[in-house]
Amino acid sequence: MPGKAVKDFSLASTSGGTFKRSDLHGKKLVVYFYPKDNTPGCTVEGTDFRNRYKEFAKAGAEVVGISRDSLKSHAGFKAKMKFPFELLSDADEKVCTLFGVMKMKNMYGKKVRGIERSTFVLDGDGAIAREWRGVKVPGHVEEVLNFVKTL
Repeated sequence: MPGKAVKDFSLASTSGGTFKRSDLHGKKLVVYFYPKDNTPGCTVEGTDFRNRYKEFAKAGAEVVGISRDSLKSHAGFKAKMKFPFELLSDADEKVCTLFGVMKMKNMYGKKVRGIERSTFVLDGDGAIAREWRGVKVPGHVEEVLNFVKTL
């Protein structure tokens, strides 16, 4: 919900430390939630963010990816794909719940609970400037980047 302040959150990061949203006060933050490391859609989405990362940085924004995968899984995915940004592990779904991205989905005819691919741009004060839910990967990162440049 645009304009809504997001409660501060912290998660284990592939940098080996803890990522804390409030540490980026004054800086824009792109938070993208994705279902699973090393899956086709998530790989394409991550590489799109990787390929445009310098443009996000130039626009004054940091990018982080969040899924329920373990840090070990994230570290392998990040290294393999050469992501310049951090992947954060939300195994207990506390940040997924904060952003409301856990949904019932159909997987091969079965109902499963999982992350709905979603992206949020937070302004320098930590409020949601824009959100995308039920994201389709093609063209998405470019749309997010174009929005970040307007902030």
